[in-house]
Amino acid sequence: MTLSVLPLAILLLLHIPFVYSSLPSHCNGTSATTLDVSDLPPCSNNRSLWDIIWSCAATLFACTWTAIHPNIPGMDEGKFTAFSRRLGIMTVTLVAPEVTITWATIQFLSARDKTKAFNDAFGVQLHQVRSDHLDIGESAATVLDESLTLDRRNSPHPSAPHIPSCTFKEWTVTHGFFAWMGGFMLYFNDKPRATLTPMELQRFVDEGSVEMPVITEADIEDRSKGDALSKGIAILQLGWFVLYLIARYVQNLPITLLELDTLAVAALTCISYGFWWKKPKDIGRPHAVYWKATVPPPSELTYEYVANILFEITLTRPHSSKVDEIFSTEDWASFFLTYLYPLPSFMGVGIFNSPHAVHSRRVPSAGGYDVGDAHRHRFIMLFTGCFSGAVFGGMHCLGWNVLFQGRAEQILWRAASLAIVSAPVSIFVLNSYAIWLGHFWLDHFWLNDSWVDQLGEAVAFFVIFASFFSYVIARVTLIVLILMSFRSLPPGVYDTVAWTEFIPHL
Repeated sequence: MTLSVLPLAILLLLHIPFVYSSLPSHCNGTSATTLDVSDLPPCSNNRSLWDIIWSCAATLFACTWTAIHPNIPGMDEGKFTAFSRRLGIMTVTLVAPEVTITWATIQFLSARDKTKAFNDAFGVQLHQVRSDHLDIGESAATVLDESLTLDRRNSPHPSAPHIPSCTFKEWTVTHGFFAWMGGFMLYFNDKPRATLTPMELQRFVDEGSVEMPVITEADIEDRSKGDALSKGIAILQLGWFVLYLIARYVQNLPITLLELDTLAVAALTCISYGFWWKKPKDIGRPHAVYWKATVPPPSELTYEYVANILFEITLTRPHSSKVDEIFSTEDWASFFLTYLYPLPSFMGVGIFNSPHAVHSRRVPSAGGYDVGDAHRHRFIMLFTGCFSGAVFGGMHCLGWNVLFQGRAEQILWRAASLAIVSAPVSIFVLNSYAIWLGHFWLDHFWLNDSWVDQLGEAVAFFVIFASFFSYVIARVTLIVLILMSFRSLPPGVYDTVAWTEFIPHL
């Protein structure tokens, strides 16, 4: 009953300013006054600079904060650490929303593929077990499942081939997301050791080292903090903002550059939200998976192994044989990990598993996907990221004829908008051509013997990185121009559309 009344109470609170503004401004406490409005001028509908900034900030916060679905935090991390990491992801989304879209895309593809893999591996076996006993009835089938599970637990050879699907419940995409975001924690001797990847969980269950986790989609959603109220407020605010800009356009009222940028960012966050629609949100603790005492523990898990390599490269950078074997022929990787990776890590947005992530027993904040899926679905990722980047620049081109204070600022805005459109297109064309040839440039750079191949790859390398840096410079230019535009806004920008104020919004 409380949850059903809460949205109504919020809507009533949103209408308080409109009710208050309709009250008489002059009255005495003893008698009612009669207002003569025949000689008053028409009421002017104006807005202030603060109103413009507040509407944009509220829309950006409502959309980005709601759309972001972070991975599960570490077990020993406080709320402030999780909050700062989410704030870092939100900052990246505000500056480059197509990066978040690409991340959401590969997470969705990994969750979908791993869901299918679990259902194919364990669901088919469960069906085969029960198909041999079709006539024993439902209750007897349940007893059979329990007896097989008990036999497997008491088996002197738990790693021998067995049927681990007797307690298996069909997985959904929500299960896939939950597994990739750090939802299953391996416990050894009743102590947490590390987060399991879905591949490790599948392998350990198949070997009999752990039991199949029995957790339904409803159980996962019950842990999720994503409620209909927050989603409804975000949709309501975005809908009002879009309707308000359309109304201003219809009435030939100017739109500020900040409002245009807000529209572009908010629109692209809807794409991320679509890919993350079934991903649990703000789950505080993973599901415990206990290692059997009769089975020797694994020597090293995936996230521990990756973190050790990254720790050696980014911090100490020793010339160990393991590191040299992996990165000796790929100078770009060493350059990226040494100089570029600390920048997002400083904001709490880790792409790889950092030493801090291992210590906290969590998935990287910007991880949670299968690297193999990233390679297998690279064309989908490439298209999604580049297409959203081009759309982002195209929406800024809507400000082509906006009145600027100077001609130079208008030229810079047009050039930066075109650069944001052309850079993703260039990257998509070159990488698509490389994929069509059968080798991705990141995997085979400088590995061919022919000087013609090396020259072609060098040109592609230069164009792609030039496009990347031109995109960064163009995005920074747009942000600077947005801030500079507040020096002198065009006439009519403070005029507002009266009827839109009666629509509930933040």
